[in-house]
Amino acid sequence: MIMSDQRPSLLQVTDLDALGQDYRAAFFRYLPRRDEAALRTAYELGRTAVERGVSLLEIARLHHDVLLEVLVDTTTAELTQVATAAAEFVLEVLSTFDMTQRGFLERP
Repeated sequence: MIMSDQRPSLLQVTDLDALGQDYRAAFFRYLPRRDEAALRTAYELGRTAVERGVSLLEIARLHHDVLLEVLVDTTTAELTQVATAAAEFVLEVLSTFDMTQRGFLERP
């Protein structure tokens, strides 16, 4: 049950929407080339998400939504390549979350 003081503010929703648009654009740039520059953008998206307090679950939802959009036009022959590219991209996005968690767990 969501209490009235627990609802996300308009700013938080707008930030998540903007992140979703950036995520979509970056993934669509990465997909055909799979180059390092596009992966750098994925890493920066992850940093931005951590800085703005976006949760792992929200990132998973963004990734899922974008991947579903791509899969609609993906042929059976392309599925493995698309799935591999999607995994590479999301792992790069999540790397900042991983580093943050490791840093937290390593504190004395």
